Amino acid sequence: MRIGELAGATGTTPRALRHYEQQGLITSTRAANGYREYDARTAVRVRNIRRLLEAGLTLDDVRAFLPCLDGDVTAGPASAKGLKIARDRLAVLDARIAAQAAVRERLAAALRDAGESA
Repeated sequence: MRIGELAGATGTTPRALRHYEQQGLITSTRAANGYREYDARTAVRVRNIRRLLEAGLTLDDVRAFLPCLDGDVTAGPASAKGLKIARDRLAVLDARIAAQAAVRERLAAALRDAGESA
């Protein structure tokens, strides 16, 4: 299938697919006209990549899941490595949320000091 077909089948964009390919997460072959062609099984891999990204992982995190991206990543038991990656990513997100909450509180305090309600 061509890149546009794969994008449509997986709810992503051709640009994202090219990026996944550049990152080594998916592969394609080139037709005689230079167009990228993907195996139909690549759609499963792309859907799994999207699921992991939507769960808050990064492409670097997703790379650790390469051995299981061609199946149902949600069906099997979680590996120790996968759980560590998820816990580490959650800690990063928690730290970012805490930092943003602190910034918000400082801004709200500044507004209160200026006589505004936050």
